[in-house]
Amino acid sequence: MKYIIRPFFQLIRLLLGPVILLWDLVTTPKGIERPEIEQDEVDRKTKSLVLYQFRTCPFCIKVRRAMKRLSLNIEIRDTQRDIANREALLLGGGTIKVPCLQITDEHGNVSWMYESDEIVRYLQERFT
Repeated sequence: MKYIIRPFFQLIRLLLGPVILLWDLVTTPKGIERPEIEQDEVDRKTKSLVLYQFRTCPFCIKVRRAMKRLSLNIEIRDTQRDIANREALLLGGGTIKVPCLQITDEHGNVSWMYESDEIVRYLQERFT
């Protein structure tokens, strides 16, 4: 049974993935506009953030859309296809679960945030 179910879900993901990405592209939210000096400060702060994600994961899309709405330039790392990113997520965060926001504070301490709602709330509180 296991050998039948897994390929079935892989096929569903293969078929729905492009549809999800197209929907995300067509309905991409408009980012907020800030004065240049403010945006430069936001960009400086976002250099300490990295989002580990899968392109077609609905929860990852939710976080990317929040980033777009807030006009945040956060580095995005694909952990579905890039083995090095997957390993970095596993070694740093302790599990391969996406979305995951890697946060490095001003002292170089790194923390890992895994839940999409928590990530969106963190971004909204910090950048609005």
